[in-house]
Amino acid sequence: MITGIHAMIYNPAADEVRKFLADVVGFDSVDAGGGWQIFKLPPAELGVHPADGLGRHEFSLMCDDIEATMKELAAKGAEFTGPITDQGWGRLTAIRLPGGAELGLYQPRHPTAH
Repeated sequence: MITGIHAMIYNPAADEVRKFLADVVGFDSVDAGGGWQIFKLPPAELGVHPADGLGRHEFSLMCDDIEATMKELAAKGAEFTGPITDQGWGRLTAIRLPGGAELGLYQPRHPTAH
């Protein structure tokens, strides 16, 4: 039986990303041994979309009010890669992670699975 999803972020600034997830995003974590943090995530859902070639995987943080969430995260030092875009099915932006990578922030307009 599947009991959860384990997602990974690979980043050259891994220590800074861990600090960002704890201090800015506010995720709790457990010590998996030797100080290695594993972060507790909110409920998740999985969508499957068509793709050309082999495809890819991605994940985004979800929120109920993207403006309020951006304001809260910005007050803790988060930077965003651009304005909110309206995709019809949801509103999107991205958080710039330490090391320069992006992590999506998403306010869905569709029914969610949790």
